Amino acid sequence: QERLVESGGGLVQAGGSMRLSCTASGFDLYAWAIGWFRQAPGKGREGVGCISTDSRTYYGESVKGRFAVSRDNAKRTVYLQMNSLQAVDPGVYYCGKDYSAYGCPHLASVSFHLWGQGAQVAVSS
Repeated sequence: QERLVESGGGLVQAGGSMRLSCTASGFDLYAWAIGWFRQAPGKGREGVGCISTDSRTYYGESVKGRFAVSRDNAKRTVYLQMNSLQAVDPGVYYCGKDYSAYGCPHLASVSFHLWGQGAQVAVSS
């Protein structure tokens, strides 16, 4: 059974850092682009970042320069390193598997499936 599991969420002070992990099982991670999205209460799902199969990365405007996506195919894991966390960053962070060539470069959530259960990120001021 294919599955993605996020981990690493929690509470961090504004300006701090946190790393989320997205671990895959049931399919070959190296063959798929993986994206990170977040959803704050009352808002839609926002594209945060994505990494292609050849490790090209794409980011949403609000996180460029602060967040970084990486992958370790041997560990079947994609990471989201979040630095300089701000009050706009809290929410539930999800990773998803990109089923089309369009999804990753455009951070189009409609192209992603097999979402994980999400990791809660909170930022204290």
